[in-house]
Amino acid sequence: MELKEVNSVYFIGIGGIGMSALARWFHAKETPVAGYDKTESDLTKQLVEEGMHVHYDDQLDLIPDTFLDKDGTLVVYTPAVPTDHIELNYFRDSGFNVKKRSEVLGMITDNHFTIAVAGTHGKTTTSSMIAHLLSVSRKGCSAFVGGIMTNTGTNLMIGNDKAPIVVEADEYDRSFMQLNPNYTVITSLDPDHLDIYGDETAMLDTYEEFVKKTPKDGKVLMYSEAGFKINPGNKYTSYAIRQGDAVADALRIVNGAFVFTYRYGMEKISDVYVEVPGYHNVLNALAAITVAIDMGMDGKEIRKRMKTYAGVKRRFEYVFRSPHATLIDDYAHHPEEINAFLKSVRSLAGKRKITAIFQPHLYSRTRDFKAAFAEALDKADEVILLDIYPAREQPIPGITSKSIFDLMDNEKKYLETKGTLFDRLDKLNLDIVLTIGAGDIDREVPKIEKYMKDKFEPTTADEASSNEETKSEDDE
Repeated sequence: MELKEVNSVYFIGIGGIGMSALARWFHAKETPVAGYDKTESDLTKQLVEEGMHVHYDDQLDLIPDTFLDKDGTLVVYTPAVPTDHIELNYFRDSGFNVKKRSEVLGMITDNHFTIAVAGTHGKTTTSSMIAHLLSVSRKGCSAFVGGIMTNTGTNLMIGNDKAPIVVEADEYDRSFMQLNPNYTVITSLDPDHLDIYGDETAMLDTYEEFVKKTPKDGKVLMYSEAGFKINPGNKYTSYAIRQGDAVADALRIVNGAFVFTYRYGMEKISDVYVEVPGYHNVLNALAAITVAIDMGMDGKEIRKRMKTYAGVKRRFEYVFRSPHATLIDDYAHHPEEINAFLKSVRSLAGKRKITAIFQPHLYSRTRDFKAAFAEALDKADEVILLDIYPAREQPIPGITSKSIFDLMDNEKKYLETKGTLFDRLDKLNLDIVLTIGAGDIDREVPKIEKYMKDKFEPTTADEASSNEETKSEDDE
């Protein structure tokens, strides 16, 4: 099935961050879009508001008639959908055109100059930075991003028909092998998704195959440490804070922003401001700026645009700030991501107390990296561990959040459920609070935000009552 033959698109798992971007793309092309998801979320509500039909029960009679035309309907599913899904099996058994999300992304990008951003972590921020920069370039760009860009409030950017496309190249389930990029970026190669690959060697072999898909007249850009792990076949450009083809000189923190001088060959851009905190975001910015330069953008234009980049939801996102306490939310779900996040928070927080609330994601990842998780989380002053978010997995005997808990050296560690979380918070002297994880911990963030507002930002009535109590005590 070719794109021009598609009359309607039905998504199974439409609320996923990657699936919803595809849904929005087809909807913008005025193709009827509908879909199923397990639970209602802010994202599915937005899709409905934009004009797409979404339901939440796995029932055939809920599928609109428009999407029951076998010849004109494209059915898109995510690998996270269980194998016994009624709707998915109906479409398969009835001979519909059924494709994975990654296959459809490959179909869309095949006729465009494609910039693919791959890596164990850093993909979302780096791809959104590249899109933010290129969107004001002469060519413009389209982008499919695995997060909600704060600047635009969406995970999709649509440029003109000839604009390059920026995409996240997802290594899970070897999905990125469906892409044929002209420009490949590799942000990191730490072991992950070993439930899919079996071991690190197999994962690196697949990355190597992916990088070699870049044509000889294309471009490969890799974080220096990643470049040591695979043989990309062709010469590549490296980047790192200190040692690489593209580097950050004179790195410093100015009013919470990370500021540096960008150097790449004869190219120099002074005073680049990255307003989203973190040394890892300096690396992401180095990659994005290098891509922008290679795509023909001017250094002055890049510096001006970079300062306006506001980040991605759930990536070092300040949720609540007062003179007395701070709440920061982050999607980190791999030990190296947590290491980078906590290092960056500490660089800004100094001696202030850091309380980390972490929800592990996947039983297999907890099993594979429990010691690394423990070591990373020990960098916080106190840690609350929530139950594992299983996502697509069944429980693994003996693997729980306690598997991490028992390996931690930090004495101020607590095992809690979402039901007991606030009882624990009541007992702690909160200062900087971090919510960390890729599961459904994001649904607790608004509750924690309200809790901290009530605790640290008393209403005028509360303050008046407090003043009256103080006055009465003084009178006594």
